[in-house]
Amino acid sequence: MTITREHSDASGTEPGIYTMETRVRYSECASSGRAGLSGILDYLQDTCTFQAEELSVGVGYMKEHQTAWVLNSWQAEIRRYPVFGEKIKISTWPYDFNGFLGFRNFKIENSQAETLVRAGSVWVFMDMHKKRPVRISEEVAAAYQVCPRLEMEYMDRKIPDFEGKAAESAYEIPRHFIDTNRHVNNSKYILLAEELLPEDFKAVRMRAEYRKSAVYGDCLQPYIMQRQDFYAVRFEDQNKNPCAVVEFYGGS
Repeated sequence: MTITREHSDASGTEPGIYTMETRVRYSECASSGRAGLSGILDYLQDTCTFQAEELSVGVGYMKEHQTAWVLNSWQAEIRRYPVFGEKIKISTWPYDFNGFLGFRNFKIENSQAETLVRAGSVWVFMDMHKKRPVRISEEVAAAYQVCPRLEMEYMDRKIPDFEGKAAESAYEIPRHFIDTNRHVNNSKYILLAEELLPEDFKAVRMRAEYRKSAVYGDCLQPYIMQRQDFYAVRFEDQNKNPCAVVEFYGGS
């Protein structure tokens, strides 16, 4: 795995863009031999986490200052799912900071510089002691260099509520779903939601909104709505609090 802080794209070399080069591992692939959506989110999370570490505002810094970036929403356009053994390059950069919100783009390319995935995300800067959003500190904001926003269609970060059918089974959260912020990792909601989709369904676009952090021992009940080439999944905890909503858009 190779990591750099800059890369060249159509607009030239952009300082502040962080890039990780890797190969799609067998353990990351589904029966199709391709990485799934949850695996793609793992690539994106890992890359922005490595950027924070290199800029000295990573996991250790956040723990010391009792702060954290918590994902509020993200969306991804999948032109092609990465296949087993393929060399890929994941790039990420912040394109805006506003109050307690950080806005970040991602792109996954193959070795021929073909774009496979484009993504946008919104993060909330949290005071983990007070459990509330706070203005992004000057030290954290200064560590990053803001770059131009990726050209893509940006959907609303808030997903409307819907009436859905309860899935037959609820999920009790296991320990290995919990990350360093002591709540369910973002990609695990996508993993659970993927399990509820037909095996032959192929999402070309996905967006997710995270509303309440589920923790170890919570029991998540999924509710599903389906239309032609579209699925929506909402996860509620045992107290009927919505934790996450995910939309999947199909296509060729």
